[in-house]
Order: sequence, then structure tokens, then C-alpha cells
Amino acid sequence: MTQNTQITGGCQCGVVRYSVETLGRSSVCHCRMCQRAFGAFYAPLVIVHGLEWTKEQPSYFASSNISRRGFCNQCGTPLSLENVDDDQIEIATGTLDDPERAPPTVQINHRYACSFSDGIGALPEPDKDTIDGNDAWNATVISNQKP
Repeated sequence: MTQNTQITGGCQCGVVRYSVETLGRSSVCHCRMCQRAFGAFYAPLVIVHGLEWTKEQPSYFASSNISRRGFCNQCGTPLSLENVDDDQIEIATGTLDDPERAPPTVQINHRYACSFSDGIGALPEPDKDTIDGNDAWNATVISNQKP
């Protein structure tokens, strides 16, 4: 049996899709621009090589004088961080069809991290009743996201 080595991904609505040849360094960035762009405590990003937009192109926002951020203009999914001066492209790790392929190996701009972000992994999991309730609720959800 052959293993699928194709690296693909896209936005949540399926309008924008991509493929890449190889993955580079995978990180989480704590800078305020990334926090705001992702609406999260940090942005998981992976450097990619050989990026090809295979279905539609992302829209872009020039988030600084040196970079622009790609996103889907239909569903709003953050897709890329592209440096204009060195052609480095990072893809939002969560948009990979298999994000397990790019576990983070380094934190970037950690000095800007929210004070509580390092402790997130140590937070307790909910009790069994809450987990069962969440599972029951999740079973009722019909996702509009594309696989």
C-alpha cells in the first residue's frame, strides 16, 4: 500500500484550495498582528515551498510594510502570511488537510505572548457529564465546511 504524500489544504468553505511540494519550519507566532489576524492567542504557521493555489486565489490584506496575509473572501479563513521582500510564504497550519504533518517546533515572538498562553495545555479537561453533553451537542451540528 502506498502512502499519500500529497500536501494539500484550503479554506473552510472550499473556495480556495492549495497544494505544496514540501513543508519547512512549523511555528506558533505570538505577535499582536498574528493574534488579531487569527482572532486567537497565537498563529500556527508553517513555511511552505512550491505553493500552488489550485482552486481560486486568496484575497490579500497588506498587514505591514513587509508582509501580506491571504484569506478567503467568502468565509474569512486566514490562509497565508507572505513576506514581500524575501518570497517566504507561511500557510496557516490549521488549513492543511492533515495538520498533524506540521507540529510546531518553535515559538516566534514569545515576548508578546498572552500571560496565560503557556498554561493552556495544563488546563483541566471537563468532567464526563460535560464531555458527554458536548458530544451530544456536536452530534447535532451539520457542518457547512468542506472536507
